[in-house]
Amino acid sequence: MTIIDYNLDDLERISEKILNHISYRKIIFKGDLGAGKTTLIKALVKKLGSDELVSSPTFSLVNEYELEKSKIFHFDFYRIENEEEAYDIGFEDYIDTEAWVFIEWPEKIPNLLDFDHHCIHISFNEKLERILELK
Repeated sequence: MTIIDYNLDDLERISEKILNHISYRKIIFKGDLGAGKTTLIKALVKKLGSDELVSSPTFSLVNEYELEKSKIFHFDFYRIENEEEAYDIGFEDYIDTEAWVFIEWPEKIPNLLDFDHHCIHISFNEKLERILELK
């Protein structure tokens, strides 16, 4: 496990450090509402080489970003009621690709996380900086 304290000015450095420490292209993001999950994903998408506008897929459930030789699928399951909704959009088909997959609110789909992935948990310290735990 890697623990990193950071603030928003450090996002470029933090995203590079994350990408240098991972071995899977599937990453789940945990943290309270407003913890900075989407903001960190924006920095990771940019660091991976996409110049596309990154936004939270809260209503569409998934956004797709193009890379030169791959894709990034960004899921946000905050508003789903049950795992069936993830099945309805073909979640398992996205997982079975070589693409990058970033998942916000994985707590909503616990039975669908049976693939190799990293977990990033974001919280706040006493200085109101973010604490990132990478597992």
